[in-house]
Amino acid sequence: MQIVVGESPATEAADRLAFRLRDAVRRRGSASVALSGGSTAPPMIAALVELDVPWDGVVVWQVDERVAPDGSDDRNAGQLDPLRTRCEVRPMPVTATDLRAAARRYAAELPARFDVVHLGVGDDGHTASWPPAEPDVATSGRPVELVGEFHGLPRMTLTASVVNGARSRVVLATGARKRPVIERWLLGDADLPISRVRRQDTWVYLDEPAAPDVPLH
Repeated sequence: MQIVVGESPATEAADRLAFRLRDAVRRRGSASVALSGGSTAPPMIAALVELDVPWDGVVVWQVDERVAPDGSDDRNAGQLDPLRTRCEVRPMPVTATDLRAAARRYAAELPARFDVVHLGVGDDGHTASWPPAEPDVATSGRPVELVGEFHGLPRMTLTASVVNGARSRVVLATGARKRPVIERWLLGDADLPISRVRRQDTWVYLDEPAAPDVPLH
């Protein structure tokens, strides 16, 4: 795992995503990325759309989404709007009447292996809508799982098999409120959902307030 602490972690995370997408298109002719929501995603996406990326070969998917109506401020999908004029965007079907069937369809359409997956970290150590109180969600045998009410709303999420099966992962976390959980993660606290993320080929971007007082390696 590579940990980078800097003044502009969102920009640095965007640079890493762009590098992985360019490399995938060069090697395989197309690229796939799954993006998480959260407060750190919009500045990263804003930086990403300004970078040199062969967008016509890129497909963007969602890591997780809240079950809420289209256009709701609770949805992560709106954060992907800057990308919609550049590439294909595949939002999670959280407005479907039968959510479990919709999750199965989304899973069936996923790429065999993502080139890169972006993740955030919650103050409680969750990532990809894997709740600390429901450890089986992350390790479900299904690629896409439904989550009961979590922080106010039900969710749909990719599971660890998909996230860890990606060629690379980019984790972005900022702010002093994230510092304790980042420290617990780096020290190996297995109770945290983020600890289920594979460390190999994972890049972590932090600002100074989020960086813990532990060896960063």
